[in-house]
Amino acid sequence: MILDTHIHIREGEVKRDEMLKNMKKAGIDGGCLFSIHPASFRKDGEGMCAEARLENLFKWVGNEPTLFPFFFIDPLEEDALEQVKMAVDAGVAGFKIICNRHYPCDERPMEVIKAIAETGKPILFHSGILYSNSASSIYNRPVYFEPLLFVKNLRFAMAHVSWPWCDECIAVHGHFRSLRRRGQNNGSEMFLDFTPGTPPVYRKEVITKVMTSLGDVSDNILFGVDATANDYNSEYAAAIIARDNDIFASLCVGEDVKEKYYHRNLMRFLGK
Repeated sequence: MILDTHIHIREGEVKRDEMLKNMKKAGIDGGCLFSIHPASFRKDGEGMCAEARLENLFKWVGNEPTLFPFFFIDPLEEDALEQVKMAVDAGVAGFKIICNRHYPCDERPMEVIKAIAETGKPILFHSGILYSNSASSIYNRPVYFEPLLFVKNLRFAMAHVSWPWCDECIAVHGHFRSLRRRGQNNGSEMFLDFTPGTPPVYRKEVITKVMTSLGDVSDNILFGVDATANDYNSEYAAAIIARDNDIFASLCVGEDVKEKYYHRNLMRFLGK
């Protein structure tokens, strides 16, 4: 089984059957769908309200057991804490956050992050350079996520291995592992989402560094495509799988680790 950790929903017609058909072409059985982005990600500052975005998310997911709804939340919105409760009550599997105008460790975002952790739901963060309509990548450098290691019972993932700050991301994960060994991580757990990110010419180097520089990280790595639900690109997804499999073969990675990477770790990330 292969599950895609990283699927964005754009505004437009809900075409779940077409998405699933395209995923199957790539050998992918399901994954995490992120709701339409909040208003702060639009140039005009306008967009669908939280309730409408949540409703749209569940239309995409339907009753498919291998599609997992993630609510894309802006922690700076005045009613962000109410949105957390609303999304959890609706049955989301987790939350998506992109820091487009704030640091993750700022006071207000940390308040929202702690509230999410208390619900037992995970957070998938964008990390690394942000191809947006503003110069906001500085907010997504891995070192600014370091305080999350101390948030009680938080499960979170760093998408794209923080490209181009991959070494910095690996170092932050090393800090987490050190805390965990000493029993000082407060129940938190950090995952590395291998979703590109990394251009093909860099991908083998980054995966090799992750898999060889930290000891056994096999329980904390996730597969993703960064696809769009509305027009899921099966050829692109299949190419990523083929490339990753070639890299794993060169590193003599066994089938058990590949199973963790492609689906078992995601299920644990989701608390299932």
